[in-house]
Amino acid sequence: MTERFLAADWPAPHRVKACTTLRRGGYSRGDYDSFNVAMHVGDNPDHVVANRDLLRLELALPDDPLWLRQVHGARVIEAGQHRDPRADGMVCFEPGKVCVVLTADCVPVFFCDRNATRVGIAHAGWRGLVAGVIEETIAALQCCASELMVWLGPAIGPHAYQVGDEVRRAFVAIDDVYAPAFLPDGLGTWRADLYCIVHKLLAAAGVEDVHGGGCCTYTDSQRFYSFRRDGRTGRMASLIWLMD
Repeated sequence: MTERFLAADWPAPHRVKACTTLRRGGYSRGDYDSFNVAMHVGDNPDHVVANRDLLRLELALPDDPLWLRQVHGARVIEAGQHRDPRADGMVCFEPGKVCVVLTADCVPVFFCDRNATRVGIAHAGWRGLVAGVIEETIAALQCCASELMVWLGPAIGPHAYQVGDEVRRAFVAIDDVYAPAFLPDGLGTWRADLYCIVHKLLAAAGVEDVHGGGCCTYTDSQRFYSFRRDGRTGRMASLIWLMD
């Protein structure tokens, strides 16, 4: 059987369900082979609908997810409470609603509290991180940061993520603590460690219980889509919800 999902590896309460889709086992063809769930990347819409139907069936989702229109910003919405899907984070305080973001190199950042009363997720690329999507998601969860735990889903690794000096300057302008997340590559650019940056942002916000961060979407082409690697490609879905 084709493996379609990567379960979050963290000590979350049992009623918290969280996973990221993998790229195999769906209906898409060509560059989008094969479990692409994104409508905005040029894939055949019928294939995307079929993949989303398969996603809901395989995970026994309690409801259809609200698919965000991600803009690399910091807006966070509550699942089921907003019709405007332009956001890069989502939170939920009740069972039956599914939070989801799409990624193909950016970090999907999963949140829950220790008592399983709230969950959230953020789409964290470098622009969203500078804009404050981590801090806004924590604020939207409306609880003490020390009560939260986090899982960092699949993202591009530091050895593969080449960025210009403007990216490094944007973070160092916030705080020098981010400087070690950028290593010169000898080409006038930098190798950026998104996982390191997210760890530092979470620590600054008071979140200490952080897991994951060991995958690389760029190097693992069998399991993950990567925009940096392929350009024209699909997207993985990262989902989190509360069970009754």
